Amino acid sequence: MSIAEPTLLREPPRFSRDLTVHAWIAVKALSDAGDAIWTIALAWTAVQITSPAIAGVIVAAGTIPRAVVLLFGGVLADRANARTVMIVFNALRVGLLVFVALWVLASPPSVLLLLLAAISFGVCDAFYEPSAATIGRQLVRTSDLPSYSAVMQTATRLGTMGGAAIGGFLVAYAGLGGSASLNALTFTLVIAFIAIFLRPRFALARAARESALRGIQHGFAHLRDAPTTRTLVIALSGLNLAVGPATGIGIALRAHDEGWGAQAVGLFEALIGLGAALGAISVAKWRPTHEARGGFWALVVQGAGIILIGVGPAWTAAIGCFVIGVTAGFASVLLGATFAATIDTAYLGRMSSITRLGDDVLMPLAMAAFGALASVTATWVPFVTFGGALMLMMVFPLRNRQLRDMSLRS
Repeated sequence: MSIAEPTLLREPPRFSRDLTVHAWIAVKALSDAGDAIWTIALAWTAVQITSPAIAGVIVAAGTIPRAVVLLFGGVLADRANARTVMIVFNALRVGLLVFVALWVLASPPSVLLLLLAAISFGVCDAFYEPSAATIGRQLVRTSDLPSYSAVMQTATRLGTMGGAAIGGFLVAYAGLGGSASLNALTFTLVIAFIAIFLRPRFALARAARESALRGIQHGFAHLRDAPTTRTLVIALSGLNLAVGPATGIGIALRAHDEGWGAQAVGLFEALIGLGAALGAISVAKWRPTHEARGGFWALVVQGAGIILIGVGPAWTAAIGCFVIGVTAGFASVLLGATFAATIDTAYLGRMSSITRLGDDVLMPLAMAAFGALASVTATWVPFVTFGGALMLMMVFPLRNRQLRDMSLRS
């Protein structure tokens, strides 16, 4: 299946020599590092000033408003200039972070302050992320999307890991105010780069002007009328629901039951991160001819990795974690590029918001189901159940001939 390019505005250079895009990836990674620092500061401050239950509410407070607003963010992304939306909501984030920094200079942080900050960030994310999801499609050729996704995801993971590594030290020495100030600086750099250097090379089709609710309705109607898009969106919406609980709570449960200790949890998480970086990088060197097919088969292997965590000794669990990381990095690059290349660009923002909504709404339920199953059965049962479910779920997209035969090289 051939993929049509959007309207060309200016000829992009080869990806390997595209210094503007390389710089954008570096700036984005720096911002991700700042976000990781802020996230750790928010969580650490919350557990210092209130009970664990309230701290959990604070950390999760951004999820519900983000889920509520996300579809409206998708409508905006399909109508408005992506650069403008990204600049506006990054500026709002900067204002919020400066407000937090000034607050803690004048008085100690409070539960109300942390709740307002988390909720405000969730709302900003809901408007920012669907527009940001369209920017790669405006910068590089369709054939370069896998390479762009591979480098972007690798840089993002490294930025997040680096920010997490220094976040604990920073909040210990500079407090919430110092962490907020540093993240505000990274967002300011993003704003400056987008405003001065980032210019679209391809024009995306824009959605018609209509009410937001009608725009959301038309987005779901498009999902109904476009079978390949529907298959891709459903698959991407559900692919984290198996691996998220297994790595989020399953690893800790297994380590506790087996007496491996907290250090094993840290090692397993590090293996996932390392594998994900290697998996993303590998796409640039060993890119399959049929990207979607390769991505979905990688997720079949990921299901086996989930099962490995739940059975056998520690070394098989370590192998399972590494397999999960590699397949996650590999599949997310290929499927993300396929998604960006094949979705009708007038609906790209709305389809991005729907896939994100799957995680926000269904992930807490999947986490609860995993924990409930582990509490009434042997610990290995939820790993086998969730891993097997992921493997079976991949039959759905792999049976779609259009997805199987699709190639972004043509």
